[in-house]
Amino acid sequence: MINFKHIIKRVLIGISAAGLFLLIAILIIDYSIESSSAQDVYDDVKNIPYNRVGLVLGTSKYLVGDYANPFFYNRINAAATLFEAGKIDYIIVSGDNSLSYYNEPRDMKKALLNLGVPEDKIYLDYAGFRTFDSVIRCMKVFGQNRFTVISQKFQNERAIYIAQNKGADVIGYNADDIDSYLGKSIQMREYFARVKVFLDLYIIDQKPKFLGKKINIE
Repeated sequence: MINFKHIIKRVLIGISAAGLFLLIAILIIDYSIESSSAQDVYDDVKNIPYNRVGLVLGTSKYLVGDYANPFFYNRINAAATLFEAGKIDYIIVSGDNSLSYYNEPRDMKKALLNLGVPEDKIYLDYAGFRTFDSVIRCMKVFGQNRFTVISQKFQNERAIYIAQNKGADVIGYNADDIDSYLGKSIQMREYFARVKVFLDLYIIDQKPKFLGKKINIE
């Protein structure tokens, strides 16, 4: 006679063990990415070293319901601050342009122009569909092996980890974060994004969706 209670108990133990293993793996990966970039992220514009190029990681200008996205505007303000302080000379705005009505690089460029950044100092990367693509394209398409990535701290850490793994010398300037429910939910998603980084780098050997011809920044 089949002992269903015994089978269910073993299944539950197996699920619990798998869940515990996954949690430990997530925490180890999170610590690895955070610790490896700890010396390369900056909050103070006065202390951050100079790099010729800054890379702004894309995000939507608006949230659901057409509300302004504070992550977007904080990144734009951070990029303009670096430029005005002479810490970068050129800005690459990298984001998603996969739909005709959705264009993150164009929106970021317009916002930078409104803050006084000259148009000839801004370069657009239309194929920055995710952080991995933006970083690799900055290296492979725009020819940069030393640059400053500009986003919130959690994303900067991940971008720096990717770049360092690929042999680039990258630092990050932290745009202001937010403490609302939106900020907490995005940071929770960041745990899984970091697991994806490990899969991309060490298991899948992921490549950007598009590369294309090289673009000279001059």
